[in-house]
Amino acid sequence: MTTGDRGTFDAARAEHLLTKACALAGVLPQDVVLLRLGDHAVFQLHGGEVVSRIGRHPDRLPSVRREVAVGRWLATEGFPSARLVEEATQPVVVEGHPVTFWEGLADGGRYASTCEMGELLRRLHSLEPPSVRLPELRPFDKVEHRLRRSVIPAETRRYLGDLADELAAEYGKLRFILPPGHLHGDFNVGNVLRDARGRPTVIDLDGFATGPREWDLMQTAMYYDSFGWHTEAEYAAFADGYGFDVRQWSGYTVLRSVRELLMVTWLSQNADADPRAADEVEKRVKTLRAGTSRRSWAPF
Repeated sequence: MTTGDRGTFDAARAEHLLTKACALAGVLPQDVVLLRLGDHAVFQLHGGEVVSRIGRHPDRLPSVRREVAVGRWLATEGFPSARLVEEATQPVVVEGHPVTFWEGLADGGRYASTCEMGELLRRLHSLEPPSVRLPELRPFDKVEHRLRRSVIPAETRRYLGDLADELAAEYGKLRFILPPGHLHGDFNVGNVLRDARGRPTVIDLDGFATGPREWDLMQTAMYYDSFGWHTEAEYAAFADGYGFDVRQWSGYTVLRSVRELLMVTWLSQNADADPRAADEVEKRVKTLRAGTSRRSWAPF
């Protein structure tokens, strides 16, 4: 595939878009490193001084515009979150794809403690609601969009679609006990990094929505409970920091299943460009079908 090809959204295509966006924004594309490829391609530039996010599809533009507005709202609140590179137009649109530029956080590889995560999330949820218009949380919309576009076996697509229908029915019956409000939407250890001074900082602001606060607590619980990526002590510190243990809520297992489905469909977007991702999707689906342990799921 050439970098000008508008087909598969892979590393080469994303870097092509980044180069054009840098020219429009007045940012030099130096020391470019791809950090990850998901709903966005995330690049580090200038040795980590700048991070750029490129939407996988042009239809990401509304959520990216909202992400920019959320970033500015959190800055005015003094909340420790990702800061925009204000010298650049935000977002830049290249061949329909939205591109943003953010101030980097040191080397981007130092994570906050789980206690700090819980305290930051509680602080975030305690902020006065923003003037930014946030959408209602609709997790199954993402599943539908991803399955429609993912290049995966037809049987896998059917299974995941049927599972989504089953879980949507169960989700509709849940009775949440925390007060609803604004959400980060994708709150996990990978999205709470330390800045150059060692301060924990929340990144990836494009998932902000309104809905049940239990949603933001789920991934840390799952990373301990389902995958073993956090220890028991680390999870207890998170729950103490926030002031609530979502695992004790009666709807936890249903919401955990919804989150697992989203993890599989998120990865399915890369199945056509990355054989490792394709194999991991099939492995994950096999455990979902069998109802067996998720401990074999590899982080991506």
